[in-house]
Amino acid sequence: MPFTEPTQLGDFFYAFLGILFEGAPYILLGTIISGFIDVYLPSNVMDRILPRNRYGAIALSGLLGIVFPVCECAIVPVIRRLVKKGLPVSCAITYMLAAPIVNPIVVLSTLSAFAGNDPVFMMLSRIGIAYLVTVFVGFVVHQFSPRSILRGFLFRGAENAISSKVQKKEHGHDHHDHGTKDDKPDRLVLALRTAARDFIDVGMYFTIGVMITALYRTQIDQASIDRFGSSDWMGVPAMMVLAFILSLCSTSDAFIASQMLSFSSAAKLAFLTYGPMMDVKLVFMYSAVFKPRFVIALAVGLFLLLGLIFIQWGNIPVPGT
Repeated sequence: MPFTEPTQLGDFFYAFLGILFEGAPYILLGTIISGFIDVYLPSNVMDRILPRNRYGAIALSGLLGIVFPVCECAIVPVIRRLVKKGLPVSCAITYMLAAPIVNPIVVLSTLSAFAGNDPVFMMLSRIGIAYLVTVFVGFVVHQFSPRSILRGFLFRGAENAISSKVQKKEHGHDHHDHGTKDDKPDRLVLALRTAARDFIDVGMYFTIGVMITALYRTQIDQASIDRFGSSDWMGVPAMMVLAFILSLCSTSDAFIASQMLSFSSAAKLAFLTYGPMMDVKLVFMYSAVFKPRFVIALAVGLFLLLGLIFIQWGNIPVPGT
């Protein structure tokens, strides 16, 4: 039976399924983690890990990805559970934005992708700028009320967690019952049920984002994108828009960026930093946790802030380029 000629529709389905199967395991992992967080994680565990000073807590939250590495596909359900457990919104958003970049897996993939093209400079620049920007965003978010950021159901859950912690402190109960051996099977089932609900919820938003990304990959002439690499004033925003649309995983995007030879190192870093923080699928996934106005403000604010940083960053000489 002869093979049929490739069609645009076939290319779309191929790209759609490829992105879907690439990201779905990470979402499944994230929802499983979120289910176990919901059932097994004591409400005050973050209070014990993070400093009491809120700005110190935000600064440390930007480094939690080193210990708890989670890619952007899996971070949203985890954040939702942590917020419901009482994690301050400013710390949650800092961790949410930083963890997909500031983690050991991304360090290794970035070094490998840019081997022979000053990989240490590219890795340190990516990790360092991502950390500083996400902490800055956390400081800004700290100035706003959680009610103006979180969706109603999540805000009520966070409020209940905080009030519960206050009541326990007032009554002198600072311990946590982790359950007896007899209730472990029931708690395991509850954790898996919670994970299943989160997977369906987040997966719906993820699928919409994947569909939009697949349409872009199969309908746009990639050669036309290279024309924007003549200067950083065009290259940096163009690469950020491209990262937003392509919605690549932070563990593999460095291999794509390293092959875009017509763009400067600053433009490539913009691609590697903005994409894991904000892309098409993440807009829909963030909308399951945050109010739409906040998601839009976050996307625009990150775009402007990172754009200005990397346009100026282009003036720094990079060895090997």
